[in-house]
Amino acid sequence: MKSKNSIIGVLAGFGVLAMTLPAIAHHSIALQFDMTKTISVEGVIVGLEWRNPHAWLNIEVENDAGEPELWKVEFSSANSLIRRGWRPNDLPIGTVVEVHGLPSRDGSRVVDGEEIILADGRELLEGARPGEQ
Repeated sequence: MKSKNSIIGVLAGFGVLAMTLPAIAHHSIALQFDMTKTISVEGVIVGLEWRNPHAWLNIEVENDAGEPELWKVEFSSANSLIRRGWRPNDLPIGTVVEVHGLPSRDGSRVVDGEEIILADGRELLEGARPGEQ
């Protein structure tokens, strides 16, 4: 009987651990991005990863020397973007976009995307504008 209780206890422990892993794995935005600054980059979409837990937009941006650089833009989940009215076909490869967001703390070419402005003037927002709900 004692070994049966031990096995049940170990299995219950693993169950609790498994339930906490998603909370441990998810990180605060402030760890990776500088919340005190904003950045704007303009470039051509070269890829879109429409997935969970984060969607990613890859854009090619011309640097000051006129050379192309790959920038990665992180968004919330594809599910939350759909709830805000975004669709993958809003961001086809080859489209010129302007991205506004938070810069990476480590200086890499990664942005936490808050807004995308398309060439036709349409805006795709990650969340609500200040003062909106």
